[in-house]
Amino acid sequence: MVLLHVLFEHAVGYALLALKEVEEISLLQPQVEECVLNLGKFHNIVRLVAFCPFASSQVALENANSVSEGVVHEDLRLFLETHLPAKKKKVLLGVGDPKIGAAIQEELGYNCQTGGVIAEILRGVRLHFHNLVKGLTDLSACKAQLGLGHSYSRAKVKFNVNRVDNMIIQSISLLDQLDKDINTFSMRVREWYGYHFPELVKIINDNATYCRIAQFIGNRRELNEEKLEKLEELTMDGAKAKAILDASRASMGMDISAIDLINIESFSSRVVSLSEYRQSLHTYLRSKMSQVAPSLSALIGEAVGARLIAHAGSLTNLAKYPASTVQILGAEKALFRALKTRGNTPKYGLIFHSTFIGRAAAKNKGRISRYLANKCSIASRIDCFSEVPTSVFGEKLRDQVEERLSFYETGMLPRKNLEVMKEAMVQAEEAAAEITRKLEKQERKRLKKEKKRLAAIALASSENSSALEECEETNEKPKKKKKQKLQEAVPQENGMEDPPVPLSKPKKKKSFSKEELISSDLEETTGSGTVPKRKKSLFKEEPVSDLEEAGNRSVPKKKRKFSSKEEPLSSGPEEAVGIKSSSSKKKKKLQKLSQED
Repeated sequence: MVLLHVLFEHAVGYALLALKEVEEISLLQPQVEECVLNLGKFHNIVRLVAFCPFASSQVALENANSVSEGVVHEDLRLFLETHLPAKKKKVLLGVGDPKIGAAIQEELGYNCQTGGVIAEILRGVRLHFHNLVKGLTDLSACKAQLGLGHSYSRAKVKFNVNRVDNMIIQSISLLDQLDKDINTFSMRVREWYGYHFPELVKIINDNATYCRIAQFIGNRRELNEEKLEKLEELTMDGAKAKAILDASRASMGMDISAIDLINIESFSSRVVSLSEYRQSLHTYLRSKMSQVAPSLSALIGEAVGARLIAHAGSLTNLAKYPASTVQILGAEKALFRALKTRGNTPKYGLIFHSTFIGRAAAKNKGRISRYLANKCSIASRIDCFSEVPTSVFGEKLRDQVEERLSFYETGMLPRKNLEVMKEAMVQAEEAAAEITRKLEKQERKRLKKEKKRLAAIALASSENSSALEECEETNEKPKKKKKQKLQEAVPQENGMEDPPVPLSKPKKKKSFSKEELISSDLEETTGSGTVPKRKKSLFKEEPVSDLEEAGNRSVPKKKRKFSSKEEPLSSGPEEAVGIKSSSSKKKKKLQKLSQED
């Protein structure tokens, strides 16, 4: 009896389920469809054998990419080898994707089955999965699916090899659409303005030029010799400008009102702007083709190469096509009509728009189209898979097509492909080295600019910090100007004294009584050792004051603050002179008082 197991891939991990009574279930598929919706009945059919959760979201993304590409991941291999029975012939594994089923059968040897009852069982597992696995809720399962879906989509967009040529596909499609629209609008302008000036249609053939001239002329009766110079600039031909002037004077057109003329000029300006945008879009397409497919654009032209890429879907798809497919690319309807009616198959498709097929004779068109398709296939593969794409190979392949054309016309033998490719390889290596040098130079310039920018940012931040420090220092300065003057008034070192500045506040004279004066005089006469001691102490304090002044000079901007009670100490000699003068004054007062007594 063959045991049927089902592999289910979920965002949280792999699950392996076993089915009961596989023969009966396979015969009663409608009953299985009914049992899927009922959880109790579904448990009677399916039981969970093993569940292997993913370790992280990165591991889940790697496994999802492997399953989508049809590759057996190492985690899946280990899971199946661990939990499936050892006898592989008695095991039938049901999977949802035929690609992963074929890969498992090839690598592990298990028989795989898809579709039928397996699809219904997987539908039921997907519906009741959060009930089959313990500890898994419906909310957490939905969050895991949403996170994995976003990660998978971002990875596909980020690592899409076709993302560059998407711009080429959109550009060539828009270019073709613009050509159709400009032609339609120009015909409308020709018909509308032709009522007023019908002779202009025969003189000017280009649509964009016709719209510019119609916008410039306006009313044909106002056209005169003064506007002839501007008309020559628009037509780029003096004879045509003169013919337009002569035709306007003898025109058979009807008169036109001002409001109709305003509408015609407005519509003409729209057509002119569309034609200008078409030119800029063509320039953009050429630049993109030179970046993405330089060899193909050098061989067959930017427009035809872009149409081939757009028809194939991407440059990678075009590179995978054989030369026979590239030859008839764009002529699928004619091919299938010829196969249906057993007629002649088409010889060329989109490559017919290249100049080579038009230059060839009628009998050689098929041969040159086959040869050109071969070279286009080679050029597309070089552009798709080369690390540094260059136009060297495209130019060499173009030379080969030119030589083959001359061989068909004159019979001159072309060069061998081996010789041409050897020359191309040498030139391509030189071109690739030059391109890499330019890229490295650009990278160095970018790094240098980035370094300068970071240095400027660092300098600005340091200036801001220094400015903040200066602001803080200015805030710490004393507010009283008198105290600042006291600190700055210091004698100069060269011996020259500044003009006399009052260093201390004038003290009020104390009123002494006669008895106090007499007692102080007696103390001075009897115990005269007290005064010299004061002088010594004062002289000893002089170095301290000098050191403090030196410290105040060494620290700029931070000035010493004095309290209201304290006063700055003066230098030693000046203080001694002040003490002597005060003592002499006291003695004189005492003598006067004693004489009066």
